[in-house]
Amino acid sequence: MKITLHATPDITPRPLIAEVILETRALLNIDRADVKPKGGEVVIDVPPDIYDQVAVAFEKRGATITALEQPLIKDDDECVNCGACISVCPTGVISFREDWSVQMDLDKCVQCGACVTMCPHGALTVLKS
Repeated sequence: MKITLHATPDITPRPLIAEVILETRALLNIDRADVKPKGGEVVIDVPPDIYDQVAVAFEKRGATITALEQPLIKDDDECVNCGACISVCPTGVISFREDWSVQMDLDKCVQCGACVTMCPHGALTVLKS
């Protein structure tokens, strides 16, 4: 399960993720990070069986998190299955089926937005948390 950690200026200087890993013993993977001194976002892959424990650990440290339940939406009426999005996806979310229609493995999505920019028909939308 993926979450977005919303980093605010008061928590960015702290080793927040390391503290949560040490407390929960969770193996967390950072999929995407855009954090500056003024704040930002970190997309973290959390094992589903300990999601609640990890969420509580972040929140008790003053962090706000949001679960990424469906980070990418494809408008099937607009999609022409051209595959332009496939070539730019850094995590392999999008691929062709055997019938050459586009399919998505949303568990891999890190909300980078590259596919949205590349899509010539505007068929993709990244949900920002």
